[in-house]
Amino acid sequence: MTQQMTLSFWLGNYPNTAALKKGEVRSDLVALDFPEVKVANRGFKSIVRDAKYDVGELAIGTYLQAKSYDKPYVLLPAVVMGRGQHHTIAYNPERGTLRPSDLNGRRVGVRAYTQTTGGWLRGILADDYGVDVNKVRWITFEDPHLAEYHDPDIVERAPEGKELVQMLLDGEIDAAIVGDSLPDPRLKHLIPNPDEAARKWAASHGGVPINHMVVVRDHISKSRPDAVKDIFRMLGESKNAAELPESGTALDALRFGIEANRRSLEIIIDYCLRQRLIPRRFTVDELFDDTTRILGG
Repeated sequence: MTQQMTLSFWLGNYPNTAALKKGEVRSDLVALDFPEVKVANRGFKSIVRDAKYDVGELAIGTYLQAKSYDKPYVLLPAVVMGRGQHHTIAYNPERGTLRPSDLNGRRVGVRAYTQTTGGWLRGILADDYGVDVNKVRWITFEDPHLAEYHDPDIVERAPEGKELVQMLLDGEIDAAIVGDSLPDPRLKHLIPNPDEAARKWAASHGGVPINHMVVVRDHISKSRPDAVKDIFRMLGESKNAAELPESGTALDALRFGIEANRRSLEIIIDYCLRQRLIPRRFTVDELFDDTTRILGG
């Protein structure tokens, strides 16, 4: 009988991961050890720099960069976090009305230039709103997850001690990528009707943008494909246990399988290449190996 192996798994706390992390979804092949996670993205640097975890949630933009530098992980076709991106950029209307097309020549704050949300949003702004993202000055506050990567010359580090929201309120930056919710009532979404815009984008582009997927150490995928397949199964069962209203629809942000995610992966690869985040255009299939490529049918 195959011995059960124990693997460390960096995984955030979401409705779709709750059953797995509570032990309600189990495996005879693999036992998963979950470290405490407060904010999932705080573990990404240790994954790609130190290979700290056997299995991990990882931003897709970070994975594409990790793939560029031959980091020892392979992608599973399992999305654990995805969303529309249109609502994530804001401006301060007290300093005048700002439209997306006004961003050329402006200063826009973002946690890091390599942040996946920023990658999606810059692509959307370029393709749908006429923004030349190379004419925007991107003001950042953190290093890239990959030590090997260096920001392009359109990126500037904010002065030490400065905070993104306060810089936006003070007029030191013109807009900022702020995440899921507006952090101050004085701010306003830059893209009008962002939820409707995101729904239209998903309908026309074949799915909701991917934020985070799951990666596994490549040697585990090679030596224990049975365990990797069972991890994929457990992730799917945990998602199903959450009974998410969008599951299986065009607005399903948590898709499983390569074909279900192919178009979104093609788009983010294109965006990352155009934004100088990766050195070459990957094919979707080369993000996976012989074990993970067949998961999800």
